[in-house]
Parts: sequence; structure tokens; C-alpha cells
Amino acid sequence: MSNNLSKEIQKECARCRVVPQTDISLKDYSTKYQGNDLNKDTAQILLEEGRETLSVFQDKLYAHDQFNVLIVLQAMDAAGKDGVIKHIMSGLNPAGVKVASFKTPTSTELDHDYFWRHYIALPSRGEIGIFNRSHYENVLVTKVHPEYILNENLPQIQTLDDIDKKFWKQRYEQINRFEKNLYENGTIILKFFLHISREEQKERFLERIDDKKKNWKFSAGDVKERQFWNDYQKAYEEAISATSQEHAPWFIIPSDQKWWGRLLIASIISMEFDKMNFSYPEASEEQLTQLQEAKQQLLDEEN
Repeated sequence: MSNNLSKEIQKECARCRVVPQTDISLKDYSTKYQGNDLNKDTAQILLEEGRETLSVFQDKLYAHDQFNVLIVLQAMDAAGKDGVIKHIMSGLNPAGVKVASFKTPTSTELDHDYFWRHYIALPSRGEIGIFNRSHYENVLVTKVHPEYILNENLPQIQTLDDIDKKFWKQRYEQINRFEKNLYENGTIILKFFLHISREEQKERFLERIDDKKKNWKFSAGDVKERQFWNDYQKAYEEAISATSQEHAPWFIIPSDQKWWGRLLIASIISMEFDKMNFSYPEASEEQLTQLQEAKQQLLDEEN
């Protein structure tokens, strides 16, 4: 990677990071690549380099067995979450990657608090976990459609009038506590919002309708939810503003060009991992002695 390209990508990665405890407006964040030096082919080469870096980190993460990584992906429909998982994580050892997708809660899930189904899907120590949608749906979809909250059968919520600003403030605080607890117990948390324009979403919906191989991706409900675009944008702004923390940062990723968004996410993950300065665990004197004894036993074996 040339120095100029490296600097451009690093600069954009820094721009994507949301400053903790600041109110954001999504209008201040571009949905497109705004440079001149990159194209899809070059990005693919750089992405491959990024995958190799992530593969090395994954090996060290597993060897340490003290930390785990949680990557949260949130976005409007058709923003490319599945593609991010496929193209960025394809170079990792599948045995050490845990992907969880969250759809409408089941009756069993609704009989627990809204963190329950996410908590049991968390990665173990040494693993990388990816949430395709997450606990944030409980302050996004439910904020646009507060009637869904009634399905949770909460003791303090009897009618829609009970779902007020105080309720949402409490939910943000609950999410912050949840993530702080994970962090304090060894979870590295990185949260990404794939930011696309309304025009780009329309084009991707039309592509799904026109391409028979992509028909399965389209749901009539997608167009229905599109009518609430502005409501969702506001819900994302409020959720990101309230929950971007130093230990659990949000990154707003321009995603109108899929190749650009994927490259940025891979670069951010690599940069965040570099900060940890992970190395392979060093063997103790006792372990080194055992290794040498085992080596000698192998060398002394008769063929």
C-alpha cells in the first residue's frame, strides 16, 4: 500500500469514529467515497491484505484465550451487512468466528429481558463474534414502532403513553451498562453503522426485484419500512449519540459503494487490533523445559 493511500484510508477511518458522548447528525457523514485515488480493483487488493492481518490477529487472540471480540453491524435494509461478513471475514478460521443474526423475537425470547438472546450468542474467549443486527434493534425498530414494546409485557408499560423519553433514556443506559460489563470482562467491542443514501437503497431494492438470483433477498415489508426512512435516521442518530463510548465505539461507514465500506471496516478493525499490541503468549521456564524434554524424546525415538 502506498503512503498516500495509507494516509487517505487512515484519515477516513478516523473520520468514521464517533466521538463519545456527542450528539451526531447523519447528514454530516457522507455515504460515498469522496477521494480520487481508489477504485474497486485497488480496494480488493487492499482488502486481501487486511484479511491476512485479521487472520494473524485471530490466531493470537485464540492463543491468549483471555479476550474475545464482538463486532456489531447495524444498517438500513440493503446496506450490505451480509456482504461485509462474507468479504471481510472469509480469511478467518471458521472455528473461531461466531455469527449471530437477530430477527423478530420469538415468544420464548420475549419471555426474557431483551438482552437475553444476545447474551447467549456472545463469543467465547479467543473467539470473534459478529452480530448481524443486535440489541440495538430494541432502540431502533421499537422506537419507530413503539407498539412492539407492548409485546415485551413489561410491568411498567401498560399503554403506548407509558413509552416516553424517560423510557428511551433508561434503555440507552441499560445498553451502556451491558457493554461496559462485557468490556470489563475481556470483550473488545466495535460497532459499525453502514450508512447508505435513500437513493442507493432504492437502486438495491430494484436490483433485487429485477435479478432472479436476488429475488429471495427482497421482502414487500422492505418497501413498507422505507416509508419510515426519516424516523429510522433519527432513531439511529439518537442511539449512536447516546451509546458511543471509548470502550465501545461507534463507526459510521459510508456504504453507497460496497467496496469502500468493506475496506474501511477491515481497516478499522485492523487498526483497533494493532492498538492492543498482541503477541503470542511466552512460555514459562517450566514449559520451555517440558518442550525441550518432549523434543528430545521425539528425537530419541527409533524409526
